[in-house]
Amino acid sequence: MKSSIKIIAGNASRPLAEAIAAYLELPLATCMVRRFADMEIFVELQENVRGEDVFIVQSTSFPANDHLMELLIMIDAARRSSARRITAVIPYFGYARQDRRTSGRTPISAKLVCNLITEAGADRVLTLDLHAGQIQGFFDIPTDNLFAAPVMVRDIKERLPPGQRMVVSPDVGGVVRARALAKRIDAQLAIVDKRRERAGESEVMNIIGDVEGQSCILVDDIVDSGGTLVNAAEALLNAGAKEVSAYITHGVLSGGAVSRVAASRMKELVITDSILPTQAVKLAKNIRVISIAPLLGEAIGRTATESSVSSLFT
Repeated sequence: MKSSIKIIAGNASRPLAEAIAAYLELPLATCMVRRFADMEIFVELQENVRGEDVFIVQSTSFPANDHLMELLIMIDAARRSSARRITAVIPYFGYARQDRRTSGRTPISAKLVCNLITEAGADRVLTLDLHAGQIQGFFDIPTDNLFAAPVMVRDIKERLPPGQRMVVSPDVGGVVRARALAKRIDAQLAIVDKRRERAGESEVMNIIGDVEGQSCILVDDIVDSGGTLVNAAEALLNAGAKEVSAYITHGVLSGGAVSRVAASRMKELVITDSILPTQAVKLAKNIRVISIAPLLGEAIGRTATESSVSSLFT
């Protein structure tokens, strides 16, 4: 079955796609993605994909619009080259935070992006830790939303001793995710109650739970500006926590987020390679990247053989 799989990398996720291909013991398909002088995107698949099971690996991270357009054009190129099935593997799904109307006369951009991917010719979607789970319902094609939890659990168990671990949700909205991780590592749960005064800023108000002497693990799906995370870590340490680490799936880390995290009292921020780490991330002493390539590789292999993907998380 492996011989019928073709893995194609977009510019946003080439190192990750190479790691996935290595996990599956397959060569990465040759694909040229370049730009004309006016920055139009041109894609050419440089090997035969007729009748093949094609997996296009591309995060729609910064610059989100360029990477989204690349993905759409690669899907179209595979469809016009008679691929048997096209799966869009989107480790980080950009626009996921626009999953509902927050006020009058605003778009639901996540739904629009789902429509674009479907109309481009994707047969199914494989993504990771969607910001809002209901986005799966925005697609009219099969969609698998994977979870980075197994990768994080393995890392936490290797680095933190049992008995003093406490999983912390940085806000009320992330309690379900934090509770699921706490159950996996047999840890207690705490919640940071915060009030956001304006977009991009947050003020920690209260800690729900006794964190005295605990090794606290903040868990979330996205870290963008880093303000919420740094404030939460500071509040936990002020409440008597022994140390604070954070495990976040998608390291967006825009603006001055890396320097904000580097200057904080947080012991460590652990992110996955769903978004290609910048040079600043690589140089930061308290930011570490763990790979989701084995997880995505296993999911791709199971998808190709029509095996269960959900059993990866049971």
